[in-house]
Amino acid sequence: MTMLEAADRRVYGPDETAFRDTVRKVFEKELIPNLDRHEEEGLVDRNFWRACGDAGLLCPGVPEEYGGLGLDFRYNAIVDEELSYAGSSAGITLQSDIIADYLIAYGSEEQKQKYLPKMISGEIITAIAMTEPGAGSDLQGVKTTARKDGNHYVINGSKTYITNGQNADLIIVVAKTEPDKGAKGTSLILVEADREGFARGRNLDKIGQNSADTSELFFNDVRVPMTNCLGEENKGFIYLMSQLPQERLSIAIAAQAGAQRAFDEAVKFVKDRKAFGKTVWDFQNTKFVLAGLKTELQVGWAHIDWGLQKLIEGRLTAAEASAAKLWHTELQGRVCDEALQLHGGAGYMNEYPIARLWRDARVARIYGGTSEIMKEVVSRTI
Repeated sequence: MTMLEAADRRVYGPDETAFRDTVRKVFEKELIPNLDRHEEEGLVDRNFWRACGDAGLLCPGVPEEYGGLGLDFRYNAIVDEELSYAGSSAGITLQSDIIADYLIAYGSEEQKQKYLPKMISGEIITAIAMTEPGAGSDLQGVKTTARKDGNHYVINGSKTYITNGQNADLIIVVAKTEPDKGAKGTSLILVEADREGFARGRNLDKIGQNSADTSELFFNDVRVPMTNCLGEENKGFIYLMSQLPQERLSIAIAAQAGAQRAFDEAVKFVKDRKAFGKTVWDFQNTKFVLAGLKTELQVGWAHIDWGLQKLIEGRLTAAEASAAKLWHTELQGRVCDEALQLHGGAGYMNEYPIARLWRDARVARIYGGTSEIMKEVVSRTI
């Protein structure tokens, strides 16, 4: 069973299937023809965001009172799967799967009314600024501060590796409001990109995922009203931990779909490529490698659907989500590597999709918490 032969995936019904058809039509028209241009330009232009917004693909879980569809995470997962299978690293899933839920869960009524409708339409592009030059997976090491001054915060610090950094109009900034309290002094502050003292650094030069604008961000005495605090002050670390299961399952879903695409590319290539008077498919080694990968993918899809069902029911634990992120991103790495190997020298050429799939896959074992951190999280439950 592949993602594209999804009839047996009981987690999805007729409504979800119809939604998937819409996603594919939009991507076929607005994404696929522009993949190479997005890679060359180093970001996905706003026209694609607006097209996704017009078709109802952005933030499908936002309640109807804020202009959303009020759907469950299965609809997000469909977009995740199709985007990854298409071979794109556009940052729309960050907005839909992570940032929208922070606003829904912790935002004030004013914040929700102000930002969610424009996030749904694609008018506003968002980012979340956690990672710093000296603080990656360990969020307790954040040095960025938000000092109170009257009825404002004054934010100072720098962030790096921020997805949507070049495009973002609104950034959730992880900052210390009471630095001496460590993690318990962390808050989430909304910063609009037109605030004085905010600056974007360069669009970072990465190994892969070139169409994802990933940036340094700088905050030099950036003043924002205290009403820009997302949720309660000093509760930021708790909020971050609470949202991690969905974020990590989202990464796992994208990894599984990326692995499936790499496998499908390999099958197509070896059945067409000739070597020593026969196709590469005719060699027993090729069949055995692909049989092993197909088996792992079959298991993977069943596990994704199990995790998705648990998430929808509110029962997916942090350890289970971490295990899913660990397993599926490691699977993606293996499948992409084997698929590239089966392409031979062609696999090393950028004109073949497998080259991009292989490059783009590598970071999945790092962002959202490294594989090593995932093992640490899982080990705490043993």
